[in-house]
Amino acid sequence: MIAYVKGTVADIAEDNAVIEINGIGYNVRISADTAARMPGVGETAKLYTYTSVREDAIQLFGFLSGNDLAIFKKCITVNGIGPKGALAILSVLDADSLRFAIMSGDVKTICKAPGIGARTAERLILELKDKIKADDAMIEREIESTRAASAGVGDNPQKKEAVEALVSLGYGHGEAVKAVNAIEGIESMDSGGVLKAALKKMF
Repeated sequence: MIAYVKGTVADIAEDNAVIEINGIGYNVRISADTAARMPGVGETAKLYTYTSVREDAIQLFGFLSGNDLAIFKKCITVNGIGPKGALAILSVLDADSLRFAIMSGDVKTICKAPGIGARTAERLILELKDKIKADDAMIEREIESTRAASAGVGDNPQKKEAVEALVSLGYGHGEAVKAVNAIEGIESMDSGGVLKAALKKMF
């Protein structure tokens, strides 16, 4: 139905974002991992979406990349895992980490997701292992790593450069975006100043 939504971030929480498009605010369910990588309020975001239609509700589930959306769609094909369960899994594991957990049969890692027990994790592995190729996962990891530094900070060049620098220093992308987005008065800073301020946020 709706392939993606692109607009201004009006509000954001751990499990929900409001994207304003032409004066209309769309509630989009997101994972905690997506929330950590989202642009800040007032900035532009593009979320690839899955529309869940039930008798009592119509919900949009959103992701910052097609890679995330693809693994989400695979998860909801597994018996006993609906959209909320898949979102819970992707709140503790990014798409590539989940792929590798499935390929390696890592039940314990998948069970870190709230509401996902050992039997459900085993069923997920059993039903999806043959659908996920190791080579595909490695390729996706390489592609997403090149995109990661520019995701979650909108079009601000200082923010993008600071996130890239933090990731190159070994910080996780999610925590780098959080630190950069928490800086006040960033418009008046150069890239070096943004990086210094972000590093202070890390400690």
